[in-house]
Amino acid sequence: MIPVDSSVPLLRRPAVVLACGALILTLAMGVRHTGGLFLPPMTADQGWSREMFSFAIALQNLMWGVFQPFAGAFADRYGAGRTLAGGALLYVLGLVIMAYSDTAFGLNVGAGLLIGMGLAGTTFSVVLGVVGRMAPPEKRSLWLGIASAGGSFGQFAVLPVGQALIAGVGWQEALLWLAFGVSLIVVLARGVTGTAGTSHGNQTFGEALAEAARTPSFHFLFWSFFVCGFQTAFIMLHLPAFVVDGGLSANVGMTAVALIGLFNIAGSFLSGWLGGLYSKKWLLAWIYALRVVGILGILFLPLSPATLYVFAAIMGLLWLGTVPLTNGLVAQIFGLKFVGMLYGVVFLGHQIGGFLGAWLGGRIFDLTGSYAQAWWLAIGLSVMAALLCLPVREQALLRPARAGG
Repeated sequence: MIPVDSSVPLLRRPAVVLACGALILTLAMGVRHTGGLFLPPMTADQGWSREMFSFAIALQNLMWGVFQPFAGAFADRYGAGRTLAGGALLYVLGLVIMAYSDTAFGLNVGAGLLIGMGLAGTTFSVVLGVVGRMAPPEKRSLWLGIASAGGSFGQFAVLPVGQALIAGVGWQEALLWLAFGVSLIVVLARGVTGTAGTSHGNQTFGEALAEAARTPSFHFLFWSFFVCGFQTAFIMLHLPAFVVDGGLSANVGMTAVALIGLFNIAGSFLSGWLGGLYSKKWLLAWIYALRVVGILGILFLPLSPATLYVFAAIMGLLWLGTVPLTNGLVAQIFGLKFVGMLYGVVFLGHQIGGFLGAWLGGRIFDLTGSYAQAWWLAIGLSVMAALLCLPVREQALLRPARAGG
């Protein structure tokens, strides 16, 4: 249960902060996951190649990662509410520019740069930084899982809306309606407040970064999260086209992507709950290992709606379960004061992987006429990520006492 203290103002109560944070992730991640639905109609109408569209989404992933540490640091110092509102405005502007783009430059600015910056300010490092500080230590992993499930619910709930909008009013107006939905984050941001914690109070930003840089476990988390980004970006962007190429309808592809989100609601919650009971690094290793099983299934079994939906269910249970576990390990090892910034740096690894997953998927298809090589690359990387998780040291770092501290 989440404690309720009647003496605390409504917008500062943990239940309200958690609910607003989950709703923000629902909107931000839900709209972001519609990108694959726009690939077929936009490339057909504009005469673009899949690689060109894929590069813009890949750039979005990269910019999201590059700006995530800065968004996390800004939220750590000045508060999450301002960061979320500013990120939402950039997100909205990016969607509007994307709707009216007819050149590669416009698409890269709107869908790539601005939406990427907007996502950095409206997603995990900002929201989970507040939730992580607010949660009791014994409940932290669970609460992070609940907040992360908001992003999963968005994937399930917003994708059908996006598909219906594209079918009903066309892709251009659909983007404008989605921009309106993202603008609601500005209102919800008032309910997500919080600044830096007080643990390790004398440590500076630079010292926190230097400490992380010389800690091997930080690098293991960075590169394992890189693999997660590669896999999720590739699947999210290219699965709808992969399904259509296989002779199934676009609605089947949309349903599969939505099912990933539906099952990930349970997966995120379960991952957060288990992370409070068992070793987080071993849970991460199992997630990456089991993803191999799911991908092998879609490669070797006949492509049908039933096969695709089982694949979506398996991947959904494993999808964002990495987020509360990785964020929880960062907080567990390095403390809470700079958790937003440090998680943002690890998330940069995720988004470098996302850049390559989105772009290489389109590049490989244009060169070979198939996604087969990209699927096999995802399998090899998953094995690597599982192995990288094993040497992570989960204990909190011991810091020498500082004079005057």
